Amino acid sequence: MIRQSLFFKGPREVEIREEPLASPGPGQVLVQTLLSAISPGTEMLIYRGQVPGDLAVDETIAALAGRFGFPLKYGYAVIGRAVVLGEGVPGEWQDRLVFAFNPHESHFLANLEELLLPPAPLSPEAAVFFPHMETAVTFIMDGQPQLGEQVVVFGQGVVGLLLTGLLARLPLAGLVTLDLHPSRRRLSTDWGAHLSLDPGAPGSLEQLLERWSGPASYRGADLCYEVSGNPGALEQAIAVTGFHGRVVIGSWYGLKRADLNLGGRFHRSRMRLISSQVSTIAPELSGRWSKFRRYLLAWRLLQETAPVPLITHRFPLAQAARAYELLDQNPAEALQVILTY
Repeated sequence: MIRQSLFFKGPREVEIREEPLASPGPGQVLVQTLLSAISPGTEMLIYRGQVPGDLAVDETIAALAGRFGFPLKYGYAVIGRAVVLGEGVPGEWQDRLVFAFNPHESHFLANLEELLLPPAPLSPEAAVFFPHMETAVTFIMDGQPQLGEQVVVFGQGVVGLLLTGLLARLPLAGLVTLDLHPSRRRLSTDWGAHLSLDPGAPGSLEQLLERWSGPASYRGADLCYEVSGNPGALEQAIAVTGFHGRVVIGSWYGLKRADLNLGGRFHRSRMRLISSQVSTIAPELSGRWSKFRRYLLAWRLLQETAPVPLITHRFPLAQAARAYELLDQNPAEALQVILTY
């Protein structure tokens, strides 16, 4: 058969190509894609040509083998149905709704162990948020927010909003978010932030610190998350974090450089910078937490948080170039963009 696959050809160039696809082999299924979600973080770095070409795409996902470099197939949030079963695949897989960490393409082959089964109550549009929720869960695990802490989140894109929603469930003393776009700041308070500020507005960081400057307060954030994708936000995050506070860096900057001033209060504040990335689990947690356990938690939280309203745009695969252009040129208008098949 022939499938349609999305390729990144070069900076700000995408195209849909037709490719031959074999029948499923033993233990494989042919999946027909229903929809896929564009990652406005990593995929926009690829779209803009801001990723190092010698870096492995993903060392833990078979469908994303190889290295960054054009032309490239990419994507990691696909919902589809198992339409043809290979030899040895149990019949109950026929027509099952499945999730896969797979590039944007109309059909693909997968081994059973590469497919996840969304819980029955979840719609395909809710289930496609699974990688974003798993990432938000990982940020919580790595940051380890504590009872009564003051927490700040820079960036209220899809992952930032899901993270805010999870943090809002905890008995924190304060939860403040920052984002450049007014629409996202309004959503942030809907998702549980006590206050959402514009990081580019004069005096916004001072306003944040003044909230926690009284005689009975700890000045600054106990815990700060940088998930905006903007390297400049990392220095702001360090500036608002208090003594022995933690800064979790969830953004991947690609080729963008973070120019940090570490010669001032940072040196004496015993601050901790924590790199967080969803491909692995921190060693101190891996004895109790497996990926499968984290998967189950992410599925349950998706059922409880109802993320579908975060979808702002849907484009047919044939119009994918318009989808990426929208995310690139008008990020204030777009939050989660979905490709349909």
